[in-house]
Amino acid sequence: MKLILLTLLERQNLKNLKKLFLLDGMALIYRAYFALSKTPRITSYGLNTGAIMGFCNTLLDVLNNQKPSHIAVVFDTAAPTNRHLEFEAYKAQREKMPEDLAASIPYIHRLIEGFNIPIITMDGYEADDIIGTLAKKGEQAGYTVYCMTPDKDFGQLVSENIFIYKPARMGNGAEILGVPEILEKWEINNVHEVIDILGLWGDAVDNIPGIPGIGEKTAKKLIQEFGSIENLVQNTDKLKGKLKENVENFTEQGLISKRLATIQLDVPVELDEQALTLDPASKELLEPLFVELEFRTLGKRVFGEAFSITETTGPKSGQMDLFAVHVDANIDGAKAASLSGTIEESPVLTNIENTEHTYTLVETFDDQKALIDRLSSEKSFCFDTETTGLDAMQAELVGISFSIKEKEAYYVPVSPDQTLAQATVDLFKPLFENPAILKIGQNLKYDILLLSRYGVDVQGEFFDTMLAHYLIDPDTRHNMDYLSETYLNYTPVSITDLIGAKGKNQGNMRDVELEKIKEYAAEDADITLQLQQKFEPLLKETSTLQLAQEVEFPLLKVLAEIEQNGVKVDVATLGTFSQDIEKDVKRLEQQIYEKAGVTFNIASPKQLGEVLFDKLQLDPKAKKTKTGQYKTGEDVLLALANKSDIVQDILEFRQLQKLKSTYVDALPALINSNTGLIHTSYNQAVAATGRLSSTNPNLQNIPIRTEKGREVRKAFISRSDDWVLLSADYSQIELRIMAELSKDVNMLDAFNQGLDIHRATAAKVYGVSLEEVDSNMRRNAKAVNFGIIYGQSAFGLSQNLGISRKEAAEIIEQYFKQYTGIRTYMGEVIEFAKENGYVETVLKRRRYLRDINSANMTVRGFAERNAINAPIQGSAADLIKIAMIRIQEDIKTKGLKGKMIMQVHDELVFDVPREEVAIFKEIIADRMKNAIKMQVPIEIEIGEGRNWLEAH
Repeated sequence: MKLILLTLLERQNLKNLKKLFLLDGMALIYRAYFALSKTPRITSYGLNTGAIMGFCNTLLDVLNNQKPSHIAVVFDTAAPTNRHLEFEAYKAQREKMPEDLAASIPYIHRLIEGFNIPIITMDGYEADDIIGTLAKKGEQAGYTVYCMTPDKDFGQLVSENIFIYKPARMGNGAEILGVPEILEKWEINNVHEVIDILGLWGDAVDNIPGIPGIGEKTAKKLIQEFGSIENLVQNTDKLKGKLKENVENFTEQGLISKRLATIQLDVPVELDEQALTLDPASKELLEPLFVELEFRTLGKRVFGEAFSITETTGPKSGQMDLFAVHVDANIDGAKAASLSGTIEESPVLTNIENTEHTYTLVETFDDQKALIDRLSSEKSFCFDTETTGLDAMQAELVGISFSIKEKEAYYVPVSPDQTLAQATVDLFKPLFENPAILKIGQNLKYDILLLSRYGVDVQGEFFDTMLAHYLIDPDTRHNMDYLSETYLNYTPVSITDLIGAKGKNQGNMRDVELEKIKEYAAEDADITLQLQQKFEPLLKETSTLQLAQEVEFPLLKVLAEIEQNGVKVDVATLGTFSQDIEKDVKRLEQQIYEKAGVTFNIASPKQLGEVLFDKLQLDPKAKKTKTGQYKTGEDVLLALANKSDIVQDILEFRQLQKLKSTYVDALPALINSNTGLIHTSYNQAVAATGRLSSTNPNLQNIPIRTEKGREVRKAFISRSDDWVLLSADYSQIELRIMAELSKDVNMLDAFNQGLDIHRATAAKVYGVSLEEVDSNMRRNAKAVNFGIIYGQSAFGLSQNLGISRKEAAEIIEQYFKQYTGIRTYMGEVIEFAKENGYVETVLKRRRYLRDINSANMTVRGFAERNAINAPIQGSAADLIKIAMIRIQEDIKTKGLKGKMIMQVHDELVFDVPREEVAIFKEIIADRMKNAIKMQVPIEIEIGEGRNWLEAH
């Protein structure tokens, strides 16, 4: 018995070792492309690498986590197959491949070759058929086979040893489907019945017609009853009405569709086990490819921290340990070019080791005074601060670097002793506060905010290279390392070389020896100066220099002041609110238990799913995850909310828990121990539309739509009893800007008359008087008004309002008949985008739309919607930014004590002494209404209160 058990164990181990992965190449590439289409990765030479990166991440996930013993990637060829010969329309309606995706294919082939994975193709046969044949042969040879694809057709292949492997997506893990999962998913008794369902249902993507009038639900029901299409057509007497008529009239079409959907298992392809064996990846092929594709982060993940987009001049210390490659090849630039074929398109990058430079340490008082004298005689200088941390409200100054000439820079160390540190800063204070000198930097807001804590009010005009690049190319990255490599072909010293990788063991700049920090800090100032020299001409070229000089650069100082002002939070109010929420959570918990008839962990998706779908049977077709547990995400629960009040309780339970953890309990922890205030951090260079965002806390996301959510605003209070909060909010600003840009007569007239725009729209669309408009009409009109701004379709509007697509289409048609100027504007802005590759705001802020001329309708449609929305949203962002700049100027000029403390979307919040309320309201109203001269009247609402909720 022991011998038999051992043999079985050995056989099982052998079986586990024989693990064959067959990748559906094009399906996975398309999936990767569209997953990253909204956040494209563009190289310095214009290649969109999103599909390549997504495919590479998918491949790495399989290699690292699944550890296949054998693997291949299978592709179609352009040659016609038997399906095309039998059914001429097969795949005929497929949209043309997006241009960016087509350009990615050769790189993905090189990537696969770099991983030493065989690529299999065969004229006359589709990838599905090759995979199906190899899967069955692999199973016969003792392999556990995984068909890696998002394609539903592969359900017909699964068996005891053949599985579908659906890669991870949208935060969900990978999904492995075997026979039980396929039978449950398709509601069938045999996996072969998948083919019959597909034959009846058809496939719009592949242009397989199926039988008219039969969708997924009906197809499953018919196959459950009849087992196959052949048996169905023999028993049409058991059918009724239109269904019977369609099955009888389209029998041949259904049978052809079944043949088209059947994966062939007799392709003349051999299972070459040796060729399919997973070999170590080729560092010599992959590293130069990663350099060419500018895969900085991915390169470090694969090759280790030693990887950089630079010329390789010596041994690499990093190994490709993620997939067990141990190659020590040294690749110089010429060899890399010969290996990659096109590496010469990306220039070889230099670094501090091979670039002549003069970086000077300025330690003594006399030397520092001499440096100040020299800098004071210049029209501009570049500077950078080195600190002990990333929080400008907490970090201490370690040193300051300066540069006024390329490849020359100075570093002034600052003592850890705060008295001595203050003395050094005081020495440079007049220099920083000289309004006649232009100050250049990268992310200057941080430096200005930090220096303000040392009593320095940095003055003069600014040039921020991060913000300059944000205007030049808003959709890409703006950090200094990326900008340096892209525009200067130079890789700066990495911060991790000085203080180690991120994590609890990371040091800070005080730990670094003086010579190293001098080189690092001086290099930062030098490189930033060089970037400024590159970017100023580019700002002129893109017509955004004025926007930079009059809006973005002055705003950074305003934001620094807002952040320093901070906002007071009432901890006691939050504490009481936390207790109230806890009571509500407990009450809901008991209600849920009573309705469920069982006690369980509501926060456990597994237990919740079992209660809702096994015990209460709320949805007999409830979907499961790859681990076999029911899906209980918010989308699932919202769809069930009208069916059961227990689901409504669960949704409220979740909302309260999130509110408590994300805001109510988290806000007190963000209070600065030195000031007793919360100091959020505003981000100017994140949203491509020009809108500001904020972090720690994210003020933009503080809830306002629910009663409990609004309670959070109660905790934001004025800083003393004799101060109050003022909240100023633009009214329907995006619609007003739409009216301004489109010059639509009817919409301008409605705003000029001061009408309720949604009621006025409803009256126009439904052809009734203003008095006859009911609440439902107004609701529909409001949805259209805001939907149009985002390029919403009839389908989107129908989903939003819960009406038929036909009714939604009629509403939109009437809308455009009444507002012809808006339709004209939308057409003109799309045409402008197609001709120029971008759209722009009132102040010439650009949003580039590289897919606007794509032959792929889906990709092009997304770009067209952005073309309509970006000028509107961007102009609204410009408007409030100018208002902020001018209001802050007035506060300073008039010597007011009140402070601007928050910006949230279209709202500004101020903390003001009671005696200054009247003057502040006057300033705010004037500056917000008149920030940009427009034909349409701009309206604002100003509220006043002891807390933010009262003021809002």
